[in-house]
Amino acid sequence: MLPPDRRRRAVVVAAFLTCAVANSTASAQLAPAPERPSGWTPKSLVIAPRDMVAAAHPLAVEAGIMTLARGGSAIDAAIATQMVLNLVEPQSSGIGGGAFVVTFDARARDVATYDGRETAPAGATPDLFLDATGKPLSFVHAQIGGRAVGTPGVLRALELAHRERGRLPWAALFEPAIRLAEEGFALSPRLHVALAAANPALRGDPSAGAHFYQADGNPKPVGTLLRNPELAATLRAVAAGGADAFHHGPIAQDIVAAVRGDPAHPGTLAESDLASYRAVKRAPLCGRYRGRTICGVGMPSSGTATLLMTLALVEAFDLRATGVASADSIHLIAEAQRLAYADRNRYMADDAFVPVPVAGMLDPAYLAERRQAIDATRSMGVPSPGTPPGCCRRIALADGVHADAGGTSHIAIVDGEGNAVSMTTTIESAFGSHRMVRGFLLNNQLTDFSFAPTGVDGAPVANRVEPGKRPRSSMTPVVVLDPLGNLDAVVGSPGGAAIIQYVTKWVIGRYDWDLDAQAAIDLGNFGAQASATTELERGTALVSLEPALAARGHRVALADLNSGLHAIVARRAWVSGVVWLDALAPRTGWEGGADPRREGAAGGTFARHGTSGYWSASP
Repeated sequence: MLPPDRRRRAVVVAAFLTCAVANSTASAQLAPAPERPSGWTPKSLVIAPRDMVAAAHPLAVEAGIMTLARGGSAIDAAIATQMVLNLVEPQSSGIGGGAFVVTFDARARDVATYDGRETAPAGATPDLFLDATGKPLSFVHAQIGGRAVGTPGVLRALELAHRERGRLPWAALFEPAIRLAEEGFALSPRLHVALAAANPALRGDPSAGAHFYQADGNPKPVGTLLRNPELAATLRAVAAGGADAFHHGPIAQDIVAAVRGDPAHPGTLAESDLASYRAVKRAPLCGRYRGRTICGVGMPSSGTATLLMTLALVEAFDLRATGVASADSIHLIAEAQRLAYADRNRYMADDAFVPVPVAGMLDPAYLAERRQAIDATRSMGVPSPGTPPGCCRRIALADGVHADAGGTSHIAIVDGEGNAVSMTTTIESAFGSHRMVRGFLLNNQLTDFSFAPTGVDGAPVANRVEPGKRPRSSMTPVVVLDPLGNLDAVVGSPGGAAIIQYVTKWVIGRYDWDLDAQAAIDLGNFGAQASATTELERGTALVSLEPALAARGHRVALADLNSGLHAIVARRAWVSGVVWLDALAPRTGWEGGADPRREGAAGGTFARHGTSGYWSASP
């Protein structure tokens, strides 16, 4: 067997990454992707000897790398990266939303997770998204305005993680974003596409309309120097006063005024909701696959549990033998996803409010029983949820009615000591609630609850709206550990309910098909949820598999599966060509990749004559 470097595709040598990069068939029909596609920009695998940042915009990557170069930790770099993303990719994430943060401590070999998911206001009721006749609202009707705004949590989560794992002063981490907000940045092609496709309500919001659009209602042109002095002032306040400056006082008052005073769809968010919000440090949810340990967040995110169920169901099949993204492989993976998503839809929610049988759903005997439904020659069609051990003892649950959109972003970081952050961050839909306050957009995260509080049989839905509850999420930030418990990979993606499919594809691409970090990202997206439909990414080689999958009974849909995967993988010295020995080989650096479907980048630092910069090279 050839060494990994010989097995993998050639690496293009990359030079310094600068701010200038920022300028630079008859199938079933699906709903539009959470964020509109903005083209395909080929990305090269990046190799770095010491550390790595992969995120959704070059300026955000630059902020993270410079933070590492100053001696910052992985969580320090994540904070700096997130604040710049709030400015340059406002449609996807920011301080008006929430996040899940997974951290890895290299010295202790310890994984911890921080839950900054939004919460429903105390005034929220189960009928929040029902019309006057008791029927669920359309998603657009539910999304826009104050009604769907949950209590933001990202700053509380980052503050908690920084308190435990940060090195640089909190205030210093806001400096790159403040400087860019005051001096301006070039409006990117992706942001321009998103603005052109946005609901007219965004233009109608006084702050957002003035910031993003020209007087004639068209988006400001690509390359426009976009300044955001209001956001700079907000970040200065948070830098000086911590998350308290956001959750109390004038900023909190303005958030509440915007939500409750919304002219069309006012919400119930109160200053007391912001004041009482707490981020939660949670134990990670972990499982095994192909000799590695995969760890991520537990409830209220369904992402890690659904990912682990899918991987456990397919591990019994030889996906290496069935081939890279072949019809045989995609059939087996999609069937496993159907079963996992069916259980997700029935049982998963905020476990502070409903019992969630996570251990039962991951029980090997239960999964072996579920695996019997997978026929290698024929699709099961519409799956039914199973009855995992530990379920249904205290409450009978029904499937909900969910929108599962997602204006989201993912950050992957490894610092010079091997500590890591995998962080998925969101304001829910593109541009969230379409309401801007003090330079940032407010989320519409409450639409991640089931619009219907009960099922057709009258049983309560696990993910129904309840005061103080955190809506179920599909975010799947994970870290992968090698057999000795060392960091092997960091990965995650935006993409609504399809996030789980994207991360599943990457994990299988990496550990079954020996693809490098970038090649596993580039692979065409595919997957299934709890329906008979199997999605294949439009415009990729996968569309040729439609006839073969249809012959197996799949209802194939070609769709714009607009992932935003970012991944970092430990680069190891080749030992023997034996997979498990290679996994234990000494680490020689990091390789990183960014999704060509978006405008992200990956990069790392080096020190030469006292100068820090971006480093990548061929092996």
